[in-house]
Amino acid sequence: MRRVVTIFLIFVIAMTVLGCHKETDQDKVKKVITDIQSAGDEKDIKKIMSNISKTYSDPQGFNYEGIKGLLLGYFFRYPKISVYINSLTISVENTSARAVFQAVLTSGEKTGSVTDVIPQSLGVWDFDVTLKKESSDWKVTSAKWEQAEMMKTGNN
Repeated sequence: MRRVVTIFLIFVIAMTVLGCHKETDQDKVKKVITDIQSAGDEKDIKKIMSNISKTYSDPQGFNYEGIKGLLLGYFFRYPKISVYINSLTISVENTSARAVFQAVLTSGEKTGSVTDVIPQSLGVWDFDVTLKKESSDWKVTSAKWEQAEMMKTGNN
């Protein structure tokens, strides 16, 4: 009986230690990026904008309302949007963070055709996103993006 109790206590302690993983600021920033990604797939502007700071301003000249308008335009123009994130790198320093990644945007409608397998590409984009901690939440304060240079084929 004593052996069973000892094994049980070791199991409980091990589970407690393993279960006490505290979410880091890096984890929280990653969650903001992935929340925006999934909200883009769902075309959920409200969810995306809840992750954007009211003080948002970027090098392309967009502010909070401008980004909202840009998203509305994309969502209106493309009935289905899928977002895939590659090479996500996150750095955090005090109340500032930076996320650098590549996003592949695709569009396509479910028509039952074989062409659904290869959706229309909206492009591959390199993103450099700045975030700040506002209260206890991380918010996107700026983003710079440009179309990624694709590997050239043929004459090199």
